[in-house]
Amino acid sequence: MGVDEYTQARPSAALRPYVGFYSGYRQRGLAPATHRGLPSPYLTLIFTMDDPLDVAAHPDPRQAPGRYDSLVGGLHLTPALLTHPGRQSGVQVALRPLGCRALFGMPAAELAGLDLDAVAVLGAPMVAEIRDRLCSASSWPGRFAVLDDVLGRQLRPLPAGVAPEVVHACRRLLGGDVPVGAVAGEVGWSARYLTDRFRAEIGLRPKEAARVARFDRARRALRPAARLADIAAGHGFADQSHLVREFKAFAGCTPSRWLADEHDLSSLLSKPADDR
Repeated sequence: MGVDEYTQARPSAALRPYVGFYSGYRQRGLAPATHRGLPSPYLTLIFTMDDPLDVAAHPDPRQAPGRYDSLVGGLHLTPALLTHPGRQSGVQVALRPLGCRALFGMPAAELAGLDLDAVAVLGAPMVAEIRDRLCSASSWPGRFAVLDDVLGRQLRPLPAGVAPEVVHACRRLLGGDVPVGAVAGEVGWSARYLTDRFRAEIGLRPKEAARVARFDRARRALRPAARLADIAAGHGFADQSHLVREFKAFAGCTPSRWLADEHDLSSLLSKPADDR
């Protein structure tokens, strides 16, 4: 008998400035599939519970395919390709860019475009504790409580080196359709200086981060019955052709192709998310 479970939850109040949401998934008895892990305004932290995560292609083509019991993926501009043999299970943490400092003690720029074993940033003991406790928990709320506990212990204050102007720009550019020039004016910096400081902390240029955030909001609004022109107009694109071009750039396919491949799959990264 097949199993197809997917659920989401918000983290504890202490973690919410740094973590958008948790996603839990468990599937068995499905057809083998390949899934696109698309660019988003969140870093990805995944802990598997049974089979490893198979990454057939990373956003950086120089990285060889690999299998991961846990994985952290930085912000990226091209899709990853993930495969499964008809079963997969685990928990995904949607990590805000500034959460990289708070939880890993490093700027998100150090992970930009990369997929790494989470042991590299959290250490083997912590990853082992999380995975063991996730596997022992009897419910999704119980598993999310494990993350609240362990990640909450890991929290550290943002260092003085993170400029408040960058914090403000990150929240504005990833949270809505705001021109980079307007944000630069809000913080009193030139657009060039903002770009340099923002990229050094986040790993993407401000315009790239804003494009990724807009793309993410639009693709989560896509449904089989939706009109692309309406989605484009409602999410800050010049027209339908503009939306299609952005889809090809970030997903490697058209919106209709992505819908055909993904809409009916209960894949770990394909569900609509309330917080994105």
